[in-house]
Amino acid sequence: MNTLRLIASTSALGLFAFVASPAIAQNFEAEANDTAEGATSEGGEIVVTDRRAYRGDFDPLEVPQVDQVLDEDLLRDANALDLNQALDLSASVARQNNFGGLWNAFSVRGFSGDINLPSGYLVNGFNAGRGFGGPRDLSGIEAVEILKGPRSALYGRGEPGGTVNLVTKRPQFETSGYVQFQGGSFDFYRGDIDLQTTLGDNVGVRVAGFYEDAGSFRETVETERFGFYPSITANLGEDTRATYEFEYTSQDIPFDRGVIYSEDFGFSPRRTFTGEPGDGPIETEVTGHQFELQHDFSSNWSLLAGVGYRETSLVGNASENNFGGRQLYFRDGDTITRFFRFRDFDSEYFVARAELAGEFETGPLRHRLLIGADYDRFENSLFILRFRPPFVAADADISLLDPATYLFLSASDPVYGQFPIPTPGPNTDREEVLDGFGFYIQDQINITDNLQIRIGGRFDDFSQDLTNLLATPATTTTSKSDRFSPQVGAVYQIDDGFSFYASYGEGFRQQTGSDFEGNQFAPNITESAEFGAKLDLGAYSETVDGLISLTFFQVDQSNILNNDDRPEAVAAGFFLFTAGEARSRGVEFDANLEFNSGFNLYLSYAYTDAEYLNTTLDESGFGATIEAGDPLINSPEHQLSVLASQKFAVSDMPVQIGGGLVHVGERNGFAGFDFDLPAYTTVRAFAEVEVTDGFVLRGDIDNIFNETFYTNSFADVWVQPGAPTTARVTARFSF
Repeated sequence: MNTLRLIASTSALGLFAFVASPAIAQNFEAEANDTAEGATSEGGEIVVTDRRAYRGDFDPLEVPQVDQVLDEDLLRDANALDLNQALDLSASVARQNNFGGLWNAFSVRGFSGDINLPSGYLVNGFNAGRGFGGPRDLSGIEAVEILKGPRSALYGRGEPGGTVNLVTKRPQFETSGYVQFQGGSFDFYRGDIDLQTTLGDNVGVRVAGFYEDAGSFRETVETERFGFYPSITANLGEDTRATYEFEYTSQDIPFDRGVIYSEDFGFSPRRTFTGEPGDGPIETEVTGHQFELQHDFSSNWSLLAGVGYRETSLVGNASENNFGGRQLYFRDGDTITRFFRFRDFDSEYFVARAELAGEFETGPLRHRLLIGADYDRFENSLFILRFRPPFVAADADISLLDPATYLFLSASDPVYGQFPIPTPGPNTDREEVLDGFGFYIQDQINITDNLQIRIGGRFDDFSQDLTNLLATPATTTTSKSDRFSPQVGAVYQIDDGFSFYASYGEGFRQQTGSDFEGNQFAPNITESAEFGAKLDLGAYSETVDGLISLTFFQVDQSNILNNDDRPEAVAAGFFLFTAGEARSRGVEFDANLEFNSGFNLYLSYAYTDAEYLNTTLDESGFGATIEAGDPLINSPEHQLSVLASQKFAVSDMPVQIGGGLVHVGERNGFAGFDFDLPAYTTVRAFAEVEVTDGFVLRGDIDNIFNETFYTNSFADVWVQPGAPTTARVTARFSF
């Protein structure tokens, strides 16, 4: 860890020396900007404000990409409690295989990362999606940002279709807060707090947290979750601010692979839990720390440095639906056969970064510059024991099979706890260490009053140590690679309210694991081009405010992992290799409008045509062939999210009523197979009233018409069903 601290300190000192150079400083031109995320100037005194890493100081119309921001008010209107519910608001994001409900998995513009790992996301720019801490709750989260298109030219190791960044709630140097309680269908109970105050004039403290105890429409499924997220911010002077944030989350979640689909018998009942309650829940835990230091050299130049450290763990038993020749549900439409696994996963993640942001002029040209460096180290340990029954011959008499061996369960009339927990054998015992160092630079140049161009890029150098502890003796393979990711963009701003933009960028995602020879997989390579227009209605009207955007995009991805059918690989066992290529093309329309009349409208629509470009074996290892032109799994062509509300008063009491819908089109549910998840549309409504000052009562009804729907799948035996009609009541006291 001393080496890591040295790298972070060296990066910060190097950038400090750069900005302090008198030759550069003499070109600085102080200019106040009331909307900047960096420092502002009021009456000659510099006031430090939070600045987010990798972002710079740009109005939304100046950015040659689409940033979709789901702020706290919008998340509250949607009653979104976790990251999955928040991302449902964006039509550009589709749900992916969520590992039995144990992690967040999503695709952006049709592309996801490794289907066998959680999707990567950031928290305040720090990578936090890696690891096994369970699905992310939104307690302590101020906003969810969907940054579309590959952002590797700045952020580094991200997902291929876009980057999701969570912005946390930090102290605002005031005394305020709220306490909230919720209760609802299926024995759902939850409490939330968000409290903040000050310690003297220069220290702010904030504490957010939640506790949730919930049943489910799935029989016997119960979850218990707890989260605690304190933070402290200290002004160390007029120009310097330090923030420390702590994260602790503990969750007990039954491993739930969902329902099974048979062409002859349809879906198994959505109420039937196909696991075993006696296996106990999967226990996940997260402990994380983030520290950031911001120093403003002037109103135009600032340095942001930080470190983050995060530990996660996942441990427990699970009985899971079996596949193909081992699954009897395909034969009689009732008998579900299962296998058993024990998992013990651990991860540690460390990151250090430093970034200089500012602006200067060269003749008539205005430059807004970002220069930064970061280092991260991800240590990942996977231990799995497995018991799996043998194949069942096509002509076998089911009545002669041993129910305990195949862990029989009736889909229509389940009886749990019939059989002892089987004794599993070795399956996986692997340790992996990923190291990466990156340096990035971005310059956005005002060529004229209307035209801006953006150029930049990032160089990454990373390595992997992969140790197979099942081998005798244990073997370790080491590999190294590097990559440069460029970006270019242009914005033409017609006036203060309307702009056109175009951009091109390349990205990459480092992949875990190795091929049959022990070589590290080449990274996913992404090439993305897009163009579009943005309209700020507030520039033209005094009665409505908000942003509208229209985007056309194309994303190409190569080095997708696929099943390795080469004879030497088959002889060695089941392995993958980088052979897949895919393309995503589409159109997106987003609007987030607020009217003076109290009416709010949020709308997000996406048409996404995501398909493979070559023929290869599917990455799941089931021997199916993916043909060129086959769709990507869980990627609908059409997706729509709408949320509308109206505010008014009744007997001097503020009232808000609203509703919305989510539509997800038909999509492939099993790569390489003719299994599609049906399209669905769910409708919701809510109403709230502020009974007295600060005290609000609210009611929500989700899936009003009791639509039967399925959100995602990995295969036809692992399909996640959506919830039937659900009601919740909320009481909230704010001060």
